[in-house]
Amino acid sequence: MSDQALIAIVSVFTAGITIAIGSVGPALGEGRGLAEALRAIAQQPDEAGRITRTLFVGLAMVESTAIYCFVVSMILLFANPFWTGGQGQ
Repeated sequence: MSDQALIAIVSVFTAGITIAIGSVGPALGEGRGLAEALRAIAQQPDEAGRITRTLFVGLAMVESTAIYCFVVSMILLFANPFWTGGQGQ
């Protein structure tokens, strides 16, 4: 097995693990945040606007973690300097 093939295998495996772990955590966090927001709205319906606005800001912050993991996996697959560096040889 060549060094190029080993780098390709490790890059694809790492990208898959990054997406798997990086999407499960934010999904669980968003689900829990939504459940707590619905519980808060049920207890205080007059504050629904404020709770919803805060929920959306929090969900955006949590979702950014999944987006960062996606970006890292795309870099591993398409912009990996070790993978493309060996192609010119």
